[in-house]
Amino acid sequence: MTLPIEIYPLVFMVALAYSSVGHGGASGYLAVLALFGFMPKEMASSALALNLLVAGTAFVAYWKSGHFLPRLFWPFALTSVPCALIGGLIDAPARVYSGLLAIVLAYAAFRLAFAGKGNGEEEPLRVPGLAVALPVGAGIGLLSGLIGVGGGIFLTPVMLLFRWADAKRSAAASAAFIWVNSIAGLYGHSSRHGFNIVEFWPLVLAAFLGGVVGSSIGARYFTVPVMKRVLAGVLVVAAFKMLRVSYG
Repeated sequence: MTLPIEIYPLVFMVALAYSSVGHGGASGYLAVLALFGFMPKEMASSALALNLLVAGTAFVAYWKSGHFLPRLFWPFALTSVPCALIGGLIDAPARVYSGLLAIVLAYAAFRLAFAGKGNGEEEPLRVPGLAVALPVGAGIGLLSGLIGVGGGIFLTPVMLLFRWADAKRSAAASAAFIWVNSIAGLYGHSSRHGFNIVEFWPLVLAAFLGGVVGSSIGARYFTVPVMKRVLAGVLVVAAFKMLRVSYG
């Protein structure tokens, strides 16, 4: 498959911006693919593969910096992984899939546009009990597997909203969460549509380089707000394009 040359810097930017906050960027990759006329439903496996690479890179960076807290990860992952597999196996109607994806892209754009608006103070950590974490993980896993994302775009704001973790710890937990969910979702999607990573190796390289740069900046220094605002615009355009193609 021949890809437009413009797609590579965009994938690099997506990986850089998302990995700086511990995310893999699947929603961003799907947005880029939509902008260039590819059908995201069939490209979900590629987005999840890139997600695995970038989220893994982000996790290593945050873990090395001492931000990973296992009890903020495993209760959510325990139910999210099987549910992500189920979601990946569901063959949703094209309009339903496109509508859900458009909502996720718009939500991701909102999160990116308003990231880093706080006062910089760390919130007190109040780890949720299993009665809360297990159903939250299951819901996020099912939705993530169905759409073809890792779920970090949902888990991180939930953690911050309910003050379960500070920004760095939520990023580290989300990176690990995204990684395991992406494996499950990738298995489900590839079993239905097939997948050949070899033909997408230039995208893999672009995502890897962006992930290395972004995760290093996010874990050790700061995030990149300007880049996030630019990507937020890309996500909004892609969301409208998905809705126009499917419902226009």
